[in-house]
Amino acid sequence: MAAGREHFSSRLGFVLAAAGAAVGLGNIWGFPTQAASNGGGAFLLVYLLMILVVAYPMLVVEMAIGRYGQANPIDSMRKLGGSPVSKTIGGGVGFIGLMVPCLVLAFYSIVGGWLIAFMLAAGADLIGLHQVSDWLKGFSVSRNLFGAGLFYLLTILIVQAGVKEGIEKWSTRLMPALFVLFGVLFVYVMTLPGATEGLAHYLIPDFSKVMDSDLILAAMGQGFFSLTIGGCSMLIYGSYLSRKENLPKMALNVTLVDTSVAVIAGLVILPAMFAAMYQGVEIYDANGALLSSSTLVFDVLPTLFEGLGLIGTLIALVFFVLMTIAALTSSISMLECPVALLNERKGTSRAKASWLLGGIIATFSAVIVFNFGELFGLVATVATQYFQPFAALLFCLYGGWIWKRSQKLEELRQGYDDIERSLFWKICRCTSSLSVRYWSLR
Repeated sequence: MAAGREHFSSRLGFVLAAAGAAVGLGNIWGFPTQAASNGGGAFLLVYLLMILVVAYPMLVVEMAIGRYGQANPIDSMRKLGGSPVSKTIGGGVGFIGLMVPCLVLAFYSIVGGWLIAFMLAAGADLIGLHQVSDWLKGFSVSRNLFGAGLFYLLTILIVQAGVKEGIEKWSTRLMPALFVLFGVLFVYVMTLPGATEGLAHYLIPDFSKVMDSDLILAAMGQGFFSLTIGGCSMLIYGSYLSRKENLPKMALNVTLVDTSVAVIAGLVILPAMFAAMYQGVEIYDANGALLSSSTLVFDVLPTLFEGLGLIGTLIALVFFVLMTIAALTSSISMLECPVALLNERKGTSRAKASWLLGGIIATFSAVIVFNFGELFGLVATVATQYFQPFAALLFCLYGGWIWKRSQKLEELRQGYDDIERSLFWKICRCTSSLSVRYWSLR
């Protein structure tokens, strides 16, 4: 199974693909709103520290499990066990982990569909199709099915093409486009009245809030979710990485790209929020709590764009193209996890597996759309607040304690001979216990 396994063709391709898997709405939507809700610069400072000390070493462990197993999440976790019983338990852990991307994709694709709809709406406004634009912006079953269907189509087409010709090829195109669009937006937003106040709120920390326990937990949680710890995406991408590569270095590069996107998103979103406040849009309530945190992208920012006339429509188009790219780079990694399982276990062709599994998850998404009020929040909560933290805890236990130290060291030595003398190894030795304590508090 491993002998003929496809691998990324270049280091840059792997870094951009893995970073793309981590980069998503959590970076561009979740991180700025978390920063706005938790003291701006204070949250940013603690977040960066948690990424370095806790999330990054755990990312290395998850990628190492994938490269060691050279297989899908279930078979990679089974390989860590030394007895039939531990292998069975490991397979169960892998199955729980595999449920995370499947459940997340079921509701994530609906949000991705909203982004596509708002992107098309901006294009429709530019050419005068205002009725079409109103339908695309409105919340309806037909609009939601249309948007999610397009989002699934793009995801499946990329995944079916394979690791090199699909995931790597498009990641190396989409990720640079993401940075370019962010740069364009940042330059423009900073010309708006009120934007500099938002920038100061984001970059200048209030040190009195740095030790707040809620802020620390929020920053650690955002770091784990931003790097998709426990979501299997990094495990499956790690399984496509050559053993000649320095794993901690590659993981560090992924972490730097992912964190850069989150930080840059804050540079755009928080100044835009304060610019919207300058125009009279309510952002915070009387107690200083952020309003519309869950609908910021679809309510507050479009209101800002609409107040800017034609240039606002153009900026809206650029913004939602950017958001769609970010969502797409994550969705392809989610679908890749079950596709790899079916491809390796049953010998099903990648194209057939992509359409079959994509269709099954899309059907579940359609059920959510038709029962939106009852199911959307429930599925999102179960996936992100229960399955992913539980899977991350189990991965931490297996990767840190059950996986034999000698095997783990041997895997990490591939491409990094003197790892035991590195600063990374010293940090990694205490990370597992910190991570277990965090997930036990979730």
